[in-house]
Amino acid sequence: MKVVLVVNNLKKYFGSVKAVDGLSFNVKPGEIYGLLGPNGAGKSTTIKSILGLLEINSGSISVFGDDPIRTPTKVKKNIGYVPEELSLYESMTVAELLNFVASLRGLNPQITSLDAEELLKSLNAKKYYDSLIASLSQGNKQKIQIICALLHKPKLLILDEPLSGLDARSSAILKELFRIHIENGGSILFSTHIMEQAQVLCTRIGIINQGKLVAEGTFEELQDLAQSAGATLEEVFLKLTDQDEVTNGIIANLKRLEGKT
Repeated sequence: MKVVLVVNNLKKYFGSVKAVDGLSFNVKPGEIYGLLGPNGAGKSTTIKSILGLLEINSGSISVFGDDPIRTPTKVKKNIGYVPEELSLYESMTVAELLNFVASLRGLNPQITSLDAEELLKSLNAKKYYDSLIASLSQGNKQKIQIICALLHKPKLLILDEPLSGLDARSSAILKELFRIHIENGGSILFSTHIMEQAQVLCTRIGIINQGKLVAEGTFEELQDLAQSAGATLEEVFLKLTDQDEVTNGIIANLKRLEGKT
């Protein structure tokens, strides 16, 4: 089985700050790999390095056998990326933006138009086709951002908080769309702070802390590692990142404070 993405001993420093410190993991065909970690753990730096947006200090990254720094065009051809922060040309209409993305990707305009129409309809956003991006709500902007990432049918989706700001219906539809993507042989690297999403969606999960991989496996395997049978992913995550005792202490203090009122 050919591995889709290989991150090997990745190190990325910003001055004296070790944002990523010897991180290794891989993503296989047909899986949703969850990359989880506390704020500042190195998730965004890792994703930007995979996309070729940052030069790394050492280690290696391979996307379908290609290096994102040496062959950026080949890598970007196979990746669809949804960043955590909205990144859209707000002076364009939805139609103009989708046509622009199709042109950049060298896609067949007729096929792309039909695909975009179906995606817009599925996400209840077709009525905004001629609307300015700037006039849309955050949730609808997120829908458009996701559609832009899907237009060229990438083999690897890199999703950073993709369901942020979405209503329940759109979120449910996108979860099914992600599952269809992997059933058809695609792969997903999924980063989120919402543990319930990761627990339901991810095939395997890598937990990073202070730039290092501290645990990896299926949800059940992570439960075993944390010696927490029956625990939620949130509880397992807190234990494996050594945050459980601090968190429990804070909650106990809050309960005492509330009891005084």
